[in-house]
Amino acid sequence: MHQASQKHESAFLNLPKAAEYLGLSPNTLYVWRHRRQGPPSFRMGRRVMYRITTLDEWVHAQEKADSRTNRSLNPLAQKPQRRSKVRR
Repeated sequence: MHQASQKHESAFLNLPKAAEYLGLSPNTLYVWRHRRQGPPSFRMGRRVMYRITTLDEWVHAQEKADSRTNRSLNPLAQKPQRRSKVRR
């Protein structure tokens, strides 16, 4: 007989796990938090926590804001602007 085992997945990650999830060092994430940069976090008791959905949204926002991945922001993809004629 098969016994069903359900592993409870948390919707939150502590700082070291969030850093691993993002592929960053925990120190980078710690410094970003201290400087109020990086993904939003909050305290749950004594622990700094990150909501996984918020991490995903933050990564998506970073992709949209980067001209290398967002073609509409790439200055090389823009039409050249005409110079205005200078009258003397």
